[in-house]
Amino acid sequence: MSGELKIPQKIKMVVEIKSINELDGLGKNVIVYAGDSKILQAAHDSEFKTAYYRKIENQEDMNLAWQIGGENDFLIVELVDSTNIPLELLIAKLQQKSTILLKIVKTSKEAEIAFGVMEVGCNGIVLAAEDSEAITGVSRLMEKSSRGKLEFVKAKVVDIQSIGMGYRSCIDTTNLLKKNEGMIVGSTSQGGLLISSETHYLPYMELRPFRVNAGAVHSYVWAPEGATYYMTEIKGGTRLLCADTEGNTREVSVGRVKTEIRPLLKIEVEAESVRINAIVQDDWHIRIFGGDGKVRNASAIMIGDELLAYVCQGGRHVGIKIDENIEER
Repeated sequence: MSGELKIPQKIKMVVEIKSINELDGLGKNVIVYAGDSKILQAAHDSEFKTAYYRKIENQEDMNLAWQIGGENDFLIVELVDSTNIPLELLIAKLQQKSTILLKIVKTSKEAEIAFGVMEVGCNGIVLAAEDSEAITGVSRLMEKSSRGKLEFVKAKVVDIQSIGMGYRSCIDTTNLLKKNEGMIVGSTSQGGLLISSETHYLPYMELRPFRVNAGAVHSYVWAPEGATYYMTEIKGGTRLLCADTEGNTREVSVGRVKTEIRPLLKIEVEAESVRINAIVQDDWHIRIFGGDGKVRNASAIMIGDELLAYVCQGGRHVGIKIDENIEER
């Protein structure tokens, strides 16, 4: 290669090589990309990082992908069929290897699915698209995946009231929630309480690890990117925010919302000089996370107890934050 190309430290250059002779003159900081195992072996012997490419059209291709790819730093696969089964098998085969698995995709939807296959997903993607919408869509997806943290505070319970019968909704997701996960539910846009998933012992019924018995139908439920939905707006396919007691968040999809008349309980807390409340079903089996991260039975919560709360700037219009003076009680 004539001249020297200077690459910023955070960017790695990948060079496609079609013959061993082309390795001469390459800087050692590049990644050698090829579909020929002999070229990659020569590159490896010369202390290059290597990326094996394989188009998968049948089982033989898939077997070669993990057998050869597993000996390289990167494996880049292109699937000709719409099924992701080959990707699932490759993830399983390579789980004990340090190889970074990348899938070639053409749309942001393909990218989202690739990252979710087998729960862990592939390590990354290669976007093969000239369409600007596909590029910006993948950019938004990557930006969204990096927003995964909220800050919860310990809020003191200042008032509890049984307020009679009313409509409350259970949110059934298409995911399995963990014991320390739930959803943020509140009566005002200034914040809410972390309502636990139904993953804790119930003496008279089976657990529903896909469910959050969320609250009264007027409530806000927090969604990705700081948005909220009224409980009555949520339906199958809605994307909501699932959060754990450490503040880690992920998106979950709603399968259905089940609304019924039940006795209701208003729990009001104070944190950072802000009062917020959540209205939930007045029953022992409804769990709300305490300030120590352990669940509290809703009907056993007392004034002075500490609960985990999310506090934010108030003001919403159709679920989107706005800079406006709004008073909610």
